[in-house]
Amino acid sequence: MLRRVAEGVLVHESEFLQSNAVVVQGGDGVLLVDPGITTGELAELAADLRGRDLRVVAGFSTHPDWDHVLWHPDLGAPPRYGTSRGAASIRALISEPGWTEQITEGLPPEHADEIPMELLGQIDPLPEGAMSIPWDGPAVRIIEHRAHAPGHAALLVEGNGVLIAGDMLSDILMPFLDLQAENPVEDYLAALELFERVADDVTAVVPGHGSVGDADQFRARIELDRRYVKALRDGRAPEDPRIGPRAPLEWLTDVHEWQWEQLTARKP
Repeated sequence: MLRRVAEGVLVHESEFLQSNAVVVQGGDGVLLVDPGITTGELAELAADLRGRDLRVVAGFSTHPDWDHVLWHPDLGAPPRYGTSRGAASIRALISEPGWTEQITEGLPPEHADEIPMELLGQIDPLPEGAMSIPWDGPAVRIIEHRAHAPGHAALLVEGNGVLIAGDMLSDILMPFLDLQAENPVEDYLAALELFERVADDVTAVVPGHGSVGDADQFRARIELDRRYVKALRDGRAPEDPRIGPRAPLEWLTDVHEWQWEQLTARKP
């Protein structure tokens, strides 16, 4: 079910990892960001929009992870934008033979049979360096960076100050670095710096997974993520409530330890 988080901004939360699909209302329709996750949830989201007499006129994928490039026929066939780099990454994957099997291997077992593959990853690349979403609605600023995944972008809805963060600034997930990148730690810290630069304009943050936060929580999450990443960089055990014995998701500790090992192995 859609719930209002700010004037003109609605959020649908999935059962899978508190995944957030974001709806931004415009002049003649809505911008739909990262819809998900299961076929049933996507159909429910489409029905909810129809019940509010809202039509999807544009989509956006914050980054090329499978759970952020989903779609459903009931949502229509508007342009589904992404950054140039992000769109190229997912299109390269789905052009490979056997790509569905590759994605299926990484799906959560409890939802593996419920993930729609037919329209997955059909993202329309925006021009390199695009700074805003081309649509008839409030200005939506694109904040592209290199943290977490190729071509990752956050969106700042101008006017109401909602920052749609993609897979960053979560209260339940610690930072997941792009370990395929040349400088994953530096990339992540640079992205957090970009967020800090717009902090005065942000009234609410919607992470890809987790709870919506207010302006104070937005700043606090930047600092929490920065401390985590710096601890990894410096070889220290992070003090972070999202990992350890009180972690909201018990498997995160294992992911953290693997991530730490991978970064340690890269050091000369």
